[in-house]
Amino acid sequence: MGLVRILTLNIWNRSGPWEHRLRLIRKGIAEAAPDIIGLQEVVHRPNIPSASQEHEIATAWKDAGGPAELHTAFAPAWSYEGGDQFGNAVVSRFPILEARSLPLPTGDARVVLACRLDTPDGVLPVYVTHLSWRLDEGAVREAQALAVAGLIRDLEQPGELPAILMGDLNAGPDATEIRFLRGLHALEKTSTFFTDCFERAGSGPPFTFDPDKNPHAALTYEVPRRIDYVLVRGPRDDGRGMPVSARVVLDEVVTEGGVSIAPSDHHGVLAEIRV
Repeated sequence: MGLVRILTLNIWNRSGPWEHRLRLIRKGIAEAAPDIIGLQEVVHRPNIPSASQEHEIATAWKDAGGPAELHTAFAPAWSYEGGDQFGNAVVSRFPILEARSLPLPTGDARVVLACRLDTPDGVLPVYVTHLSWRLDEGAVREAQALAVAGLIRDLEQPGELPAILMGDLNAGPDATEIRFLRGLHALEKTSTFFTDCFERAGSGPPFTFDPDKNPHAALTYEVPRRIDYVLVRGPRDDGRGMPVSARVVLDEVVTEGGVSIAPSDHHGVLAEIRV
């Protein structure tokens, strides 16, 4: 039984000073030293894959002393008029055995990226998603959370490691959709259970969207919230799926030319999970 280090980050597409932000993302990833990264709001260029943001981040990670070989997968949620795509991605030091894109119920094009990774401890199912963002769309997120749980249940295979679900869920821990995922509330006479890694093993400040401290989040007038998660379908009786640690990362703010810059409008979450 080993440990896997999981990082999730909404990278805010190419908004703001992207090249400056990418340098901070590279620095933050190098410090976090994850095994697997789940990314949201990724801009993918089908005609120039090397210019896609997941590849830019993978290259930056390598250049910062990361793994010599990295594996990527992307799931498009929608396409720009010029052909670029917007969606979720995985960057992994482990080979990706399978990757698929699964749509969620919504009017604003939301998907789950479902991957199966070949780790030294076994096949690890990894899911990356980004739920609807509007503050008054709790009912939409409930339907999406219900769909995500059903997809993970349907894709479970005997002998695999506990599934990991991560991403920007756009709701605080007490919201019904998050309580459902945490096994505290049923939806449509259906229930599930995932452990919230930060709730179980977190340390330090909790907020991942923090307009008070993040200059890019400050473009909104929202209250500081914890809305980005690493969840695991465990722990099992054998201890697999037990969160060991969790903390907010990629929260550095620097000043360049009199302008405050952060890696993204969200902070990331890094979790260690026993597998």
